[in-house]
Amino acid sequence: MDAMGARSGFRTFEWLGELALLTGRTARAAVRPPYEVRELLRHMDEVGSKSAPLVAVAGAAIGVVLTLETRNSLVSFGAESALPAIITISVIRETGPIITALIASGRVGAGFAAAIGSMRVTEQIDALEVSGVDPYKYLIATRTIACALMLPLLTLICDAAAIVTGWIVNTLSNPISLTLFLERGFRSVTFSDLFPPTFKTMVFGIIIAVVSGLQGMNARGGTAGVGRAVTNAVVLSSILVIIADVVLVRLILTFFP
Repeated sequence: MDAMGARSGFRTFEWLGELALLTGRTARAAVRPPYEVRELLRHMDEVGSKSAPLVAVAGAAIGVVLTLETRNSLVSFGAESALPAIITISVIRETGPIITALIASGRVGAGFAAAIGSMRVTEQIDALEVSGVDPYKYLIATRTIACALMLPLLTLICDAAAIVTGWIVNTLSNPISLTLFLERGFRSVTFSDLFPPTFKTMVFGIIIAVVSGLQGMNARGGTAGVGRAVTNAVVLSSILVIIADVVLVRLILTFFP
């Protein structure tokens, strides 16, 4: 058991080292010309517009659940008027960003790992290198930039959907105009409540793209290997997103009290 634990720990550190090396290589490829603008725009469309409906549905569901659960508690304390502020702050500070990132790790991360893994097992990446194309720039850097740019926008979509459905559910029991609901909800919202939590999803996007790229690059063994790469990409990126969220929340509370 000790030997197995040592081997497992060694493989973990080895994987983290590979991830750090790939992150550095991707960063260098991203800032070094020439730039793959067309490929970047294609991935921005893939990450952004094609993920927006799923993110909006998830945000709407979160808004319904939060409102139902919170409203019952507030009514028992006679503090129902605080519902808009509680829903708004809880969604934009934490629920919206983390839900968006986890959805992206499932949909976008799986797609990235599958695409890159398929190219690896069919030797298309080797063909790119032979033809003089940098696969890290073409395949990973463009996807990483697209994720970093699109996740804050997807987060805003998730936040908006959650707040609107929260208003709808609340209105069914206690009629209130959307304008008044938003006014009460955003009355206590400050810069540190909105912008740092929203833009921390750029870090989540980088994690998702780099982890998925690494798993795809390491895919071996035909279609079975691609399947394992996809599964590992989703699981590992989700875990790292949650860990990064804990760290970023601590930093945000430190620098934006």
